[in-house]
Amino acid sequence: MVARDPHRFVNELDRAAIDRLIARLEGRAKDAVFTRLFDKYAARIDPGPSGQVLEVGCGTGATTRALARRTDFSGRAVGVDQSPHFVDAARRFARDEGVTTKVEFHVGDAHDLDYPDASFDVVFAHTLISHVTDPEAVLGEMVRILRPGGTLAIFDGDYASMTYGHPDHELGRRMDAALVTASFNNPRIMRDLPRLMPGFGLALREAWGDAVVEIGSGSYFKSFVETYAPYIIKAGLAPADTVDAWLAAQRQSMEDETFFAACTYYTYLAQRS
Repeated sequence: MVARDPHRFVNELDRAAIDRLIARLEGRAKDAVFTRLFDKYAARIDPGPSGQVLEVGCGTGATTRALARRTDFSGRAVGVDQSPHFVDAARRFARDEGVTTKVEFHVGDAHDLDYPDASFDVVFAHTLISHVTDPEAVLGEMVRILRPGGTLAIFDGDYASMTYGHPDHELGRRMDAALVTASFNNPRIMRDLPRLMPGFGLALREAWGDAVVEIGSGSYFKSFVETYAPYIIKAGLAPADTVDAWLAAQRQSMEDETFFAACTYYTYLAQRS
């Protein structure tokens, strides 16, 4: 078997698996660990009163909606995602939150966006680029639809840095690698972007990293491992009994308040020439 990033191949998943991903995306968006990372760059991408913003790979629209809810946002936000189920959920959540006048959601492929050149003042991708089939093709499309002088924002994890504590360090290393391989098509892409951006006419304006760390208790990393550990088994990267025992150890460490997990995330804000 071969690892198949569930977000990359979301349209091949059954409805139960899709519903679990929807729950994960919405739960993550409410987690204080994660919301502070979006808030840190959201204020820097306000396009002004009549500005147009596109989120590529919006999932359930959680970050698009969060942008629309900000008191300092007065433009219009559009979200596009390859999954019709995600887009349906995004529209439903937007209605529930009363932000439909500021947002809209469409089905589309990040590798071939159905928008004219220079259509948006801001284009951003929030934990998308680590999942796509061809990161450079997606980056090219994001630049194409961005107006000259516009802002491109990419936020994602350097998932090769993701690690969970475990008393057997060798087993822990193997399980970290298996979890990352099963969950992300491009776990090291954030290391490549500073080198790739100039070739697409992008000038890196700001960049920073944030270590996301949970020690003792777990919320963000708890949800992550509960959602994605089964894909290790599905990919044949580790036997089911090994994965189950490792997962049980993570749950026990949360109960004992001895839990440890960490990953480094990066934000890049660039300007199109």
